[in-house]
Amino acid sequence: MKLYVFQAGVLHSNKGAFTAGTNETFVVPVPYFLIEHEKGYVLFDSGHNLATLKNVKTAVSEVIYNAYCPEVFEDGYVLNALKKAGVKPEDIMYHICSHLHFDHTGGIGLFPNATYVLQRHELHYAYAPDPFMKLAYLREDFDKDVNWLLLDGWNTDKYDLFEDGKIIIYYTPGHTSGHQSVLVNMPKEGPIMLAADACYTVENLNELKLSGLACDNTAYTNTLLKFRDMQKRGVKIVTGHDPDAWGSMKKYPDFYS
Repeated sequence: MKLYVFQAGVLHSNKGAFTAGTNETFVVPVPYFLIEHEKGYVLFDSGHNLATLKNVKTAVSEVIYNAYCPEVFEDGYVLNALKKAGVKPEDIMYHICSHLHFDHTGGIGLFPNATYVLQRHELHYAYAPDPFMKLAYLREDFDKDVNWLLLDGWNTDKYDLFEDGKIIIYYTPGHTSGHQSVLVNMPKEGPIMLAADACYTVENLNELKLSGLACDNTAYTNTLLKFRDMQKRGVKIVTGHDPDAWGSMKKYPDFYS
């Protein structure tokens, strides 16, 4: 099994939007991941949608533009990156979505043979979010006629995708009510938790600092505590938007094995 790391673009923001109580310029990566499993390719998130964000100022609200100023890398756009890697859209067997914010949904609907794995509550919430969260969702990116596999929160926590212990989906609410993360048990590297936005930065994890954007701060903190416990047990936690941690990650064409 191999784990490839890609970057769709960046967000230009203030660190306080990611780590509460801070205030400095923060340019963060927008990652997504490709897992080459013996039974097929699995995508975890898919970054920005290049088509949607071709003109960023008209694609997102003024509030989101001023807060994050999204920048898409054309060669990092999921279809372009996968083509370079020799992976066709029809080769993707599963697309696991951490949640449905606009910087994670660029590939929804692009993979004709894929099953799209999402928390049921996240899909419902995305259509009718709380006012403070509404602008982070772009309906045109996720309102698609695709084959959804909808998980059910704590009832399906630790969902084993292939029933072989290699790719396990954890329910990790807090950032959004339906957020999920993926534990990948690599043969050589050991267990790697792809936290996505359940843990933006190493600072969030090490100092239990809240996110600048969360629907439930108690749930967010509980998720961080779960990650800290896993870390003590030898699990590598891959944060969602930490520019410093990103520098030490292996990127395509390199991979984790």
